[in-house]
Amino acid sequence: MDSFPPSPRHSAPPPAPGDLRAGNADRERVAAVLSDALADGRLNHEEHEERLEALYRARTLGEIAALTTDLLPPEAQPLRTDVRPVVAFFGSDKRSGRWVVPTRFSATAICANVTLDLREAVLQSGHVTLQVTVMAGTLTLIVPEGVRIEMPASGFMAGKKNRVPPSSDGPVIEITGLVTMGSIVAKSPKRPRRPWFRR
Repeated sequence: MDSFPPSPRHSAPPPAPGDLRAGNADRERVAAVLSDALADGRLNHEEHEERLEALYRARTLGEIAALTTDLLPPEAQPLRTDVRPVVAFFGSDKRSGRWVVPTRFSATAICANVTLDLREAVLQSGHVTLQVTVMAGTLTLIVPEGVRIEMPASGFMAGKKNRVPPSSDGPVIEITGLVTMGSIVAKSPKRPRRPWFRR
């Protein structure tokens, strides 16, 4: 997960999600989708070359994300900058992959399970406020090491579990809102076990 350092008070607001600078890994993701589209005939050779040239000229996430919007459905895009709140009723929803997490973001789980996987995400700023509404459901937040989780969210017959190791200098995700007869779980991915070799 990438992020910007916390900004000092009174500084300029963080750039919009689509205005963040793109990295080589982001371009590689988009290039792979373009190659697949060429291989199965969704793009011809001329269109493929034009989009590749635009890809490597582009500077921002928004510019490169626009190159695949007509090739894949929104949930399958290699990069998402136009991020809508997550809302799930009587079911489940998951947000994962390469997506930009706005400075203020909301998630709702009503009799549902919602998972927000931030391991490959880009934080718009160094302090993200996640506004949640959880009723008889579960919201699971997966973050990489180095992120600090704060949970001032109110609860009624609720569980709030923070399993993320504390960090003093990393980005902060503050979880606010209301949890009623449900739970919030924040965790880091499990480290792979070392193989056991018998001698």
